[in-house]
Amino acid sequence: MTVIDPETQAGWAPESEEDGDDMPLSTRLSIADTLTLGNAICGFMAVYFTTTGVLIPHLTGTEDGGMARHSAAVAVILMLMASVFDLFDGLVARKLRASAMGAELDNLSDLISFGLAPAYFVVTWGMVASGTDANQRVSVVAAVVVLLAVVLRLARFSCVTLRDGIFQGMPSPFGALTVVAIVLLELPFLPTLLAIIGVAWLMVSRVEYPKPRGRLAVAMLSWIVLSMGMLAAWALDAPGGQLLLWTGCSLQVVLGAMIPLFATARRVNTFRDNRRESRAEGRAAQLP
Repeated sequence: MTVIDPETQAGWAPESEEDGDDMPLSTRLSIADTLTLGNAICGFMAVYFTTTGVLIPHLTGTEDGGMARHSAAVAVILMLMASVFDLFDGLVARKLRASAMGAELDNLSDLISFGLAPAYFVVTWGMVASGTDANQRVSVVAAVVVLLAVVLRLARFSCVTLRDGIFQGMPSPFGALTVVAIVLLELPFLPTLLAIIGVAWLMVSRVEYPKPRGRLAVAMLSWIVLSMGMLAAWALDAPGGQLLLWTGCSLQVVLGAMIPLFATARRVNTFRDNRRESRAEGRAAQLP
């Protein structure tokens, strides 16, 4: 998610009109903006592959297990690529510059790649795998919940100022990939549904998540590349591909569950330490 530093933005004040360029500065794209647009393209193409390779063959009765697996893998890989673009556009914006449109473009692109694309993936799962009309309708509700969670989270990000280095609520790229991982695990319908709604709740919660910077950004990029490899092995039906997919999806879900637990434990410990310090200060003040 692109974060615009006010100092960086101020350093790139509108150029003088002596340049002879009639294009307003607010409509000029920076390098970071082109990465953000790559994010949006990946999200749209994920929807395209989910539709043409999974949903339409199911509706027309021309399903091919290998083709559906390949298309689903490509759709998820595109979402992973969108998260890479999302990671780098923020880094580039901080290092070089961000245009006046940067924050708006970022939110709109995130909505496509990490709101619409995973929600559509959930709807498709409901139609292809649920088996009953009632389950299909419930899966649509779950997809709407995911989409609204991303919308609310992005809106809150634009309005709320937090201390540097943290996000409030699960970041939308992480949430989208966790939702997709839950679907790919192919668990029974009810546990899958509850897990998806749980992720949506985490995205709008007040649980604090660290921003991907430094070593954490490198670790995240490494995990994304590894996940792409697992998906490719599964799509190509390589030996052990199914096990690799299950392992990768399980790790993604475990990470999604453990980070809030660690964050909550840290807040509880901090609260207890503050109480101990307050009591100690109170006792010290009472001494003659």
